[in-house]
Amino acid sequence: MNKSYFTLSLLLASLLGFSQPYTFQILKDIQATPVVSQGQTGSCWSFSTTSFLEAEIIRLTGNKIDLSEMYTVRNTYLDKAENYVMRQGKAQFGEGGLSHDVINSARKYGIVPESSFNGKTNPDLKYDHSKMVAELEAVVKKAVAETPKKYPNWKEDYVAILDKYMGKFDENTKFVWADLSLDKKVVSEENKLTPQQFLSTTKLNLDDYVTITSFTNQTFYTPFILSIPDNFANGSMYNVPLDEFIQNIDNALDKGFTLALDTDVSESTFSGQYGIAVIPENDTDSKTILTEINPEKKISPDYRQAEFENYNTQDDHLMHIIGKVIDQKGNHYYKVKNSWGTNSGKEGFVYMSIPYIKLKAISVMVHKDGLTNKTKKVLGI
Repeated sequence: MNKSYFTLSLLLASLLGFSQPYTFQILKDIQATPVVSQGQTGSCWSFSTTSFLEAEIIRLTGNKIDLSEMYTVRNTYLDKAENYVMRQGKAQFGEGGLSHDVINSARKYGIVPESSFNGKTNPDLKYDHSKMVAELEAVVKKAVAETPKKYPNWKEDYVAILDKYMGKFDENTKFVWADLSLDKKVVSEENKLTPQQFLSTTKLNLDDYVTITSFTNQTFYTPFILSIPDNFANGSMYNVPLDEFIQNIDNALDKGFTLALDTDVSESTFSGQYGIAVIPENDTDSKTILTEINPEKKISPDYRQAEFENYNTQDDHLMHIIGKVIDQKGNHYYKVKNSWGTNSGKEGFVYMSIPYIKLKAISVMVHKDGLTNKTKKVLGI
């Protein structure tokens, strides 16, 4: 065979060999609650982090408890309104939020099971907050424009809107928790629980959860407040080098800890249809890489920082990392639980590549014991 022809044949074979339809094998699959849908709401932050806490309860107690995402959403709207009005409208108000908002809400208001509060006045309807958010926003903007002194009943009007669309429920409401897997004294009619009392039955220690990220414009191994629109609560996170960021995700999963993920899903190579999230080395592969293996870009810390600063990477969606998979070429991906229902992606899951996480992950929340020993030591936690 002609030498040049032989070389060309090898090159074509290698290219064709790389472009193969994906075949995945599960490497790690940590127990979590079933996929649910957030509907027409911007409350992915609550659905993802609530799923994260549900997985933590499973890890800590073995109990599977379906927690109410909308109880947290309802209470966080109260805090958002207070923040917006007291800052005279110079603050973010909308549906978005971050994982620490769920922790803050649980600490302040407790948590409740889905069976006690589903956040819908008509349980047969899907979630749709479009009208509710518009009405809530009108109230807080009016309060700012007129000042609270001239609009003293703005809080009552605001709560009335939440009641109308989501139903009445607050931290003082008592309910009967009928999960027979718990101690019998908890399920008796005579011993109703408040949300704070229910939280205490789960063995969750809210102080155990930390958020880590990686940005080159901040000092490593120190906490800082990331300047993103949905960080209305000014929550802080620890900054670590990018490779260490990935090492901590892997370490947590290997030790049986899941992670709540804040990321960007605006890329054309994040596919809700195929359940794949990848960063192609060549832009020309943007379509084919969704269905077949192609080379991915090597992500440097500087490139990640630049993409964040030019708004190509934004915090537009939160999800829940529960495991890892590998394709037939040996490439590793994270198994990520989404909140778009089971008809999206791979029965509600997305397989997200390491390059995608390196470039597009804003941050992850994890139990502090899921961190590597090195990171825990340097952070002093």
